Amino acid sequence: MTDRFSRYSRLVCDRPHENVLRVTLTNGKMNTVDEVMAKELVTIWRDADEDPSVHVVLITGAGKVFSAGGDFTAVEEVMGSFEARARSWKEARDLVYNIVNCSKPVVSAMRGAAVGAGMVVGMLADVSIATRNCKLVDGHTRLGVAAGDHATIIWPLLCGMAKAKYYLLTCDKLEGAEAERIGLLSMVTEDEELDATALDVAVRLADGAQSAIRWTKYSLNNWLRQAGPIFDTSLALEYMGFNGPEVAEGVKSFQEKRAPVFPKGVPL
Repeated sequence: MTDRFSRYSRLVCDRPHENVLRVTLTNGKMNTVDEVMAKELVTIWRDADEDPSVHVVLITGAGKVFSAGGDFTAVEEVMGSFEARARSWKEARDLVYNIVNCSKPVVSAMRGAAVGAGMVVGMLADVSIATRNCKLVDGHTRLGVAAGDHATIIWPLLCGMAKAKYYLLTCDKLEGAEAERIGLLSMVTEDEELDATALDVAVRLADGAQSAIRWTKYSLNNWLRQAGPIFDTSLALEYMGFNGPEVAEGVKSFQEKRAPVFPKGVPL
């Protein structure tokens, strides 16, 4: 492994194939996205794009969970500091655009749970694969902020506006099998087959015609680039919400393991 990839701490990088970079989310806390992982998830796509030996990025999670979402310590910092909000907003923006603009195909392999901030990389992958019982949740409105991150830029394209609105407004859980049925995922597998299936797809792409594959990805991702203003609006509204009363109750209710009681009559 080159120094370019050995410098990461929350992302463990290895090569199951000479042209496949496997990136494993890991922090010992259900792979939640803390401040360190957030920064690393921004830069890994640029590093992969610039390395000529990388043809495909395969991203997965350590252990039994892909990612349990954003770290609450980081969320509370964003709530309490303008500087932290500005920094986190930029990282969230750069994460999405760096994945979209990475010329190399990305394959995700998700098991256990893919939630919130961790779900971004799984759902923006060019080929998204999950186990049948993997729990997929975009929990923004349950937390008390607008659904920003990746949701508005890609969910309506994948599963249609009706399903996107339902799941993003309600934060209902989606199991892998149902997510694949409505078009939110590329495919599902049994748990014991996930890693081999994802690697097989990655190797096929790595061994394929590189310019043809990359140019096809670039062309298709113009659908996402067209939705840039939609994404920018959703992300701005999400971070505006981190300074409001609803997120305070949302975080507190998560910590106390109870249903939230959001304030009534908040002016819009």
